[in-house]
Amino acid sequence: MKIKITLFAGFLFCTYSFAQQKDSIASKEKLSEVVVTGQFEPQSIKKSVFNVRVISKENIKQLAANNLADVLNQYLNITVTSNGDDGRSKVSMFGLDSQYFKILVDNIPLVSDTGMGTNVDLTQVNLDDVERIEIIEGSMGVTHGANAVTGILNIITKKGGGYKWQINATVQEETVGKEFAFFDKGRHIQSAKIGYNFNENWFINIGGNRNAMAGYYDDKKGKDYDKNDGLRGYTQLPKEQLVGNAILGYQKDGFRIFYKFDYYGEDVHYYNPQVNIQDNYPFPDTYFSRDKRYITNRYYHHLNANGNLFSKLKYNVSVSQQKQERDLENFVYHIDTKQEVDNQRATYQSKEVFYSTGALSNFFDNKSVDFQLGYEITNENGFYDSSVGAFRDDNQQGVDIRKRLENYDIYSVAEIGVNEKFSIRPGLRFSFQSAFDNQYASSLGLRYLFDKGLEARASLGKSYRTPNFDELYTYFVDSNHNMQGNPNLIPENSTSYEVSFKRACSFDSGAQISNNLAVTYLDVDDRIDMVVTQVTPTWNYRYMNINKYKMWNISTVEQYTYKNWNGMLGAAVVGISRKLDLAAENLVSDDKFFYSFRLNSSISYNIPKWNTLLAVFYKYNGQQQQYVAGTGTDGKSGFFLSTLESYSWMDASIRKAFFKNQFEVTLGARNLFNVTNLQSVQNGGGGDASGGAHGGGTSSDMMLGYGRSYFLKLSYNLNFN
Repeated sequence: MKIKITLFAGFLFCTYSFAQQKDSIASKEKLSEVVVTGQFEPQSIKKSVFNVRVISKENIKQLAANNLADVLNQYLNITVTSNGDDGRSKVSMFGLDSQYFKILVDNIPLVSDTGMGTNVDLTQVNLDDVERIEIIEGSMGVTHGANAVTGILNIITKKGGGYKWQINATVQEETVGKEFAFFDKGRHIQSAKIGYNFNENWFINIGGNRNAMAGYYDDKKGKDYDKNDGLRGYTQLPKEQLVGNAILGYQKDGFRIFYKFDYYGEDVHYYNPQVNIQDNYPFPDTYFSRDKRYITNRYYHHLNANGNLFSKLKYNVSVSQQKQERDLENFVYHIDTKQEVDNQRATYQSKEVFYSTGALSNFFDNKSVDFQLGYEITNENGFYDSSVGAFRDDNQQGVDIRKRLENYDIYSVAEIGVNEKFSIRPGLRFSFQSAFDNQYASSLGLRYLFDKGLEARASLGKSYRTPNFDELYTYFVDSNHNMQGNPNLIPENSTSYEVSFKRACSFDSGAQISNNLAVTYLDVDDRIDMVVTQVTPTWNYRYMNINKYKMWNISTVEQYTYKNWNGMLGAAVVGISRKLDLAAENLVSDDKFFYSFRLNSSISYNIPKWNTLLAVFYKYNGQQQQYVAGTGTDGKSGFFLSTLESYSWMDASIRKAFFKNQFEVTLGARNLFNVTNLQSVQNGGGGDASGGAHGGGTSSDMMLGYGRSYFLKLSYNLNFN
């Protein structure tokens, strides 16, 4: 690890030295992407007080990504893992899971099983209609409320276009590892979109997408296998996703309004490895299994209006209503006849959310001073059926859990331009909460523009995370389990610090370079964790506000452009400290920092003569370590060092356009290094770790992917007036 840190320091030094070479500042700012996340109004990255990272639609096209997981898998400080049991992709930033940052669509947090904008399954976010993805690392609690601790990810969708008619159709075929066959194996994707501008004021877009994954067999034999040897079913479950969306918009004289509707449907199929035999004398025996299907339906409504009041005051108001239902369908599958019988379907989880946010700005005539006053209203109604098995009463009887959470927040942010170079942005939020004590968040942002294009930013933020549904209400106790929630939990509190430097310059040769160096520190108090409260005769677990979490990160991202070449190189060193408490044994873990090195890069080359683009993406995630609670071979409880091995991930694509860019063919490969499972090894020194709700061993595997896969994407684009 010391060698990697030394190399990283050398990389930073070389970057700095290179940037000091004689240059001329580009007359046109290349990186002038418009950003809206947490701003008073849409503005360029250079003018933003926040350090905003943008994933463009061109980057998404080069990856031929079919969901958000494919895109974020290449982001420097984000780790994506897959769950083979349900096919969901989960994400962490700076070592903290997705409860600590928010995923938004057009500034509206997306509903999930346990919250608003958190714990979102990345495979459920369709990218067909995405203009760009904005990422801000660091506390954003003032402008985006609870759980925006490590940052936010804002998906900006396309709205309107420059042509009267815009028609797009896409077909994509992709292998799942080595597995592919039309309809039976692999991934099959179809999408279509139509946009129409009625006149210069009105527009409408309508689109749909189907993404069917036939499952990952690996060493399994599929649903029609009739041997009772544990090989029936799939290593990663088959699923089908359907997406429909529509947007209607109007704009005139600085006034804009749009209504957006999204529908998402998903079926995940589980096939039981247990095969049952039915005596059918005098005829041959028949085989059946008790299978099930998880069905998700999500409805998303969003109405946004922005413009001017009294000719000067600017407003931006959004109202959203979202509903998500998850159903469980149990059925008997007759393997011989391939028929389903005795289908029984019931809703086991639902959430309905009313959400509204709005802001007023531009209160003063002085262009050097601006003030923003905003609000946020969140009204959640949630339901969990006892059939999920995790919620029981003291008599071990399943109970339905219903909850209603109401938050009413107000916030204010000022942006003060001390002079042309120096800006200050203080902010404060107060949250009135129905389930917890009232919370507050605060922040202070600074930006200074040095000579020769050097931009410096600094921020200090205090934020909070509220307990999720499972942490509050889980009660799962039987002969093998004792895991309990805690309704007395309090919100976590965190403090974050960030300093960043950015420089964009151009050279006489035509080369353009941008450097972005950031240092981040995060401190989380009252962190909620599952704590061991009893070791003998059984291991008992309960969620408690007991642990501390500290993280610091230094990262640099360099972007290069020269003629037909585009390149990016990023590197980061992340240090994480977790303090754990083993209440049953009165033991507290060491809070030392463990370090991990990360690297990502991309390079693309455009061949104008052939109208062809070549692109390669690479990411390296270094070894990660942490303490875990467990028992050694000597029978004593304690904390043991767990090591998650390093791995590399590479994607590549070739895209060629035909017929004046109306038709595009993209051929590529994901996961070229064929990564599947990542081994986690626990070393107890004199003993082996065996902690966890079910016990364990010295090592375990975490699924990252299903191996090397290949894809072919055909796109047809027709734009005309």
